[in-house]
Amino acid sequence: MIGSLRGVLLERSEEGKVLVEVSGVGYQVMMTPTTTVSIGEIGQEVFLYIHHHFREADQTLYGFLSAQERSCFEALLMAHGVGPSLALAVLGVHGPSELSQLVVEEDVASLCLVPGVGKKTASRLLIELKDKLPEHLGAFATINKDATVASERTVMAEVRDALIGLGYSAEETRSVLTDLEGDDVAVLLREALQRLAVK
Repeated sequence: MIGSLRGVLLERSEEGKVLVEVSGVGYQVMMTPTTTVSIGEIGQEVFLYIHHHFREADQTLYGFLSAQERSCFEALLMAHGVGPSLALAVLGVHGPSELSQLVVEEDVASLCLVPGVGKKTASRLLIELKDKLPEHLGAFATINKDATVASERTVMAEVRDALIGLGYSAEETRSVLTDLEGDDVAVLLREALQRLAVK
């Protein structure tokens, strides 16, 4: 079973697939679009933590930049009805620390920002992950209680809830909030609405 890869990045695709050459052998690895972009430049040496997934006659490699992210992926796979695609989609929207915080806060709305996750699925996932994340992430799953981080999350949650209250879908909301920064709800909401107006 493959647990990690260190080699040269040969190819990458927007769909989240990369080709890494190790000692003359090319390995296709699936990952989140964010990881695909941040992994490095073509021709550079890269290192990935790997989850080697077996399914009947099929084998797929899933790559992560940190052991914590891989552990989070494996914890998601243990939840009922969650396959690799959905687990990867969750991590594409929420990193390990943020997901751990969502679980503790029982933040259904934030989990619904993941494409393909509705309220029913999100509620069930939050319940199941309460038992699984601490086991797989250990101390990493402990919530960061830094006041600044908590404040930023609260602000973004208010902006998100306001947009959904105005009738925008979870997908539209997710697309405009991904890189918004600041601590003023009114300013952020105005900027988000401006972005939505030009879509």
